[in-house]
Amino acid sequence: MSMIHSHFITVSLLCVFSCAAYSATHTGDEASPTLSKEVQQEASSTWRERRLAHGKEIYELACASCHDEGIDGTPAIGDREAWSDRSPLWSAVLFEHSKDGYLDMPARGANLELTDQDVDAAGEYLLSVTYPELPLD
Repeated sequence: MSMIHSHFITVSLLCVFSCAAYSATHTGDEASPTLSKEVQQEASSTWRERRLAHGKEIYELACASCHDEGIDGTPAIGDREAWSDRSPLWSAVLFEHSKDGYLDMPARGANLELTDQDVDAAGEYLLSVTYPELPLD
C-alpha cells in the first residue's frame, strides 16, 4: 500500500470518528430552544403581513386597473358575487390564469417581469380582501 493511500485512509477514519464523537455529545437540543406559541404566532403573523403587503403592492401595480372596478366583466376585488360562480378549485385556477393569462386577462397583468411568487402574492391579497374570513396558507 502506498504512503498516500495510507494517509488518505487515516485521515478518512479520523474524520468519521470525529464526526461520530461530535454527534454523540451534541444533540442540538441545547442550541435550539422551543419558541413559545406567542412568539411563533407573532413570527407567522409578521410573515403573513409582509406577504400580504407585497401582494397588495403587486396587485396595485398589475391587477388593480381592471379588478378594482370590475372593468369589462372582470370580477372586482371584494365582490363575492362576482367570484361566486368560479370553479371549486378556483384559487389554484386563479393563480394559474394570473400567471398564464386567460381570455382577455393578460399573463401576469401584462407585466412579464413579475415572478410566480409575485403573482401568487397578488392572488393571495385579492382573496384576503374578498374572503377575509378564510385562513391563509
